[in-house]
Amino acid sequence: MLHSYRHRLGFATGADEYAELEARLAGLPPITVPAITLDGLADGNFPATDGSSSARHFAGPRLHRRVADAGHNLPQERPDAFTAAVRDVRDLRQEYADREGFAGRRRDAP
Repeated sequence: MLHSYRHRLGFATGADEYAELEARLAGLPPITVPAITLDGLADGNFPATDGSSSARHFAGPRLHRRVADAGHNLPQERPDAFTAAVRDVRDLRQEYADREGFAGRRRDAP
């Protein structure tokens, strides 16, 4: 388990048998749909950030929120903040659609 965290944080190399798969995953295109990302302020494993370290993965509109009294498992620890983000991403999507002029799409269309 310790090696897993070291690897995720960039302090250790991964398993050689997964190197090709990791390279393919690193080359995936950015996320273009509206998104809200969350960091728990009480996460003892990964300190909360301002979201800038993962911003390169998002090309569409994105909000980042820091959630008080939440750690690693936001849906369980702060379901109110998690469900608010799920609801709010719909509004973010609609704002983006209105700004980009997506013709012919209903407000509630996927």
